Amino acid sequence: MHYTGTIWRPPYEASSLLLQVTAGCTHHRCKFCTLYDDLPFRFKMSPMEDIESDLLEAQLWGTDPVAMLSARLQGLPRPEAVRRVFLVGANPFVLTFRRLKDIAELIHQYFPMVESIGSFARITDVALKSDEQLTELHHLGYDGITIGVETGDDQALAFMDKGYRSQDIVEQAGRLDAAGISYNFFYLAGISGADRGVEGALKSAEVFNRTHPLLIGSSMLTIFPESRLYQEIRQGNWAEEGEIEKLAELKALIENLTISTRIVTDGASNLIQVRGNLPEDQERLAGSLDRLIRNADENALREYRVNLRHL
Repeated sequence: MHYTGTIWRPPYEASSLLLQVTAGCTHHRCKFCTLYDDLPFRFKMSPMEDIESDLLEAQLWGTDPVAMLSARLQGLPRPEAVRRVFLVGANPFVLTFRRLKDIAELIHQYFPMVESIGSFARITDVALKSDEQLTELHHLGYDGITIGVETGDDQALAFMDKGYRSQDIVEQAGRLDAAGISYNFFYLAGISGADRGVEGALKSAEVFNRTHPLLIGSSMLTIFPESRLYQEIRQGNWAEEGEIEKLAELKALIENLTISTRIVTDGASNLIQVRGNLPEDQERLAGSLDRLIRNADENALREYRVNLRHL
């Protein structure tokens, strides 16, 4: 398989076939992000011949007797039929409609049983497609895309150089809804900065309540020395939220969401695990976080954060 650099995927895509169609990020300006710094380029599309070669290799792994014997000897389970493909790269949904269509048709050629195709996307990637194109992409199988919206706090979005506003989140999510393409959000606790965590959560809840994400995956901001944000802190332009404040922020977000969605805190940046469905689990999750906040040790929580070497 053609994989370049560290391969990132949401935890819930663990059983998907990971197909590289891009590498790197077209934006690559978010001040907190270091995920793609190991690449010698900003963004690159995979040649279609590489994509087809990877699909053929994945197809053979599920049908080739030698591959199945190898899996058996290694104590691995027999490969199951591929039902979902996740396109690898920071934001493959930025690709043109024509290229996304060609990729989908190749996938269905090699894996007729595939039911859906997912990817990471930026809000700005959705804006590049017409309503008709989004609808056709849905019919081609694109569904359950993951969007790193991070927050609905316009002040934080601007400072972190995300490249869009909270209103753009609402508008483009609405267009996805109309096209029938479901989506998940990534939320980043801590992005609003010291003493603004709850405020950022309230602004985010207000924005998210006007959308329909299947899932909101919350992570906690972890700042690495290689990031632009680290330099902003050193220059006195921004201050980081404390760990307890991040927990209070997450609690405020959960308490103020009025939509039906699932909220999870998977991933290495989260010291605590929160999983539940809203609104039915709202009181339980908020209560659990409240008890944790009242008994939390800031220094112990901070020890975990500063010793986290990689996401």
